[in-house]
Amino acid sequence: MGEDLLHDEEKEPPSPLPGLEVVFPPHPPKRHLKVVWNRSSRDISTSEPQPGIRTLEFRKEFFNAISDAHWNNWHWQLRHRITGFAELERFLCLSDQEREAGTRRETIFPVSVTPYYMSLLEKNNPLQSLRRTVIPVACEHVHAPEESEDPLNEENDTPVPGLVHRYPDRVLFMVTDFCSTYCRYCTRSRIVGKRQACRLSPARWQAGLDYIQATPTVRDVLLSGGDPLTLSDDLLEWLLSRLRRIPHVEIIRIGTKAPVVLPQRITAGLVRMLKRYHPLWMSIHFTHPDELTPETAAACQRLADNGIPLGSQTVLLAGVNDRVDQMKRLFQGLMKIRVKPYYLYQCDPIIGSGHFRTPVARGLEIIQGLRGHTSGYAVPAYVIDGPGGGGKIPLLPDYVLGHEGRDLLLKNYQGRVCRYPDPAASLTAS
Repeated sequence: MGEDLLHDEEKEPPSPLPGLEVVFPPHPPKRHLKVVWNRSSRDISTSEPQPGIRTLEFRKEFFNAISDAHWNNWHWQLRHRITGFAELERFLCLSDQEREAGTRRETIFPVSVTPYYMSLLEKNNPLQSLRRTVIPVACEHVHAPEESEDPLNEENDTPVPGLVHRYPDRVLFMVTDFCSTYCRYCTRSRIVGKRQACRLSPARWQAGLDYIQATPTVRDVLLSGGDPLTLSDDLLEWLLSRLRRIPHVEIIRIGTKAPVVLPQRITAGLVRMLKRYHPLWMSIHFTHPDELTPETAAACQRLADNGIPLGSQTVLLAGVNDRVDQMKRLFQGLMKIRVKPYYLYQCDPIIGSGHFRTPVARGLEIIQGLRGHTSGYAVPAYVIDGPGGGGKIPLLPDYVLGHEGRDLLLKNYQGRVCRYPDPAASLTAS
């Protein structure tokens, strides 16, 4: 293995380029090594995760002539995304609802699925959870009065283009409008996926950096988009290095779905670069336990082994992941690959999302079915991102029953009533 993969030299971050644009190389590198950390020796090894059965069968049927080097190259995966209904019909037997969505001219949101993630979809089952999250259906064209293109009113909290400053000490920095795979319930469908290529604006980034530099209360920056991990290593490092030069920026976070839909992106070079900018955290968008494949597990292991704390963000979706058993399998599976379940979101009222939104009572039922029935670390915070810019509002089942004398009455996970001697009640009684 080459010296470049073994050493972690400090280097000067690359300079910005005028008219910056992501260009995917026409061919993958001649030598492609997937790197997995060997915990026993603390050395880097070049073993590959064994692909899941479904992915192996998919490749045999549709990409039999494609080498492992190509398939495992993230640039190849991006260049071969499935982006149209004619392509979808090559891989899936489309339902009437899916076909109708494809014939509508006023498509709300583009289609994009990486070959890897397409390999996880069931060809003959339009009701499969993963398939429903990425393949359009006619229901997307049904718009309820309460739905909005910007339900969280992010535009009102945008002091400069691409930056949302809602909370006092942190900002959301949208650094790209591109994702490798588009979720049908995307809160930012008004922004992402509107162009054929990922065109980046250094001037827009600089305006965001200038704002952060001039706002000392900002201690936490979340890079989002789009998906920041669709940027090249050099572009991402340019941004990280500039943020690290701002003294009051303590924490940098990256919001991404790449380890789930494009695990090939988590390369040795990427991880080696990221760990130069600690403390750096990563929030990964997981939806369903079927996403916990060997490839995704290896990607998360590589990140965690290099000191990057991982959290998951999951959107509650009707008919996709709205059962206690599904969520328990997902969150327990995430714990096994060292991802902390962080947020369970109620689905935002984005335009065309009515068929995905569950009653809030369903989310509370799921939390109640988790609390006390699995590890506390495996129970996320269930939140509604308040429409109109209200911010994240946590919701809990009703565990507090009230006071009886000086005792606070509490209901535990079994439904049993417990008494706690409440000092506040004692003071009131006296």
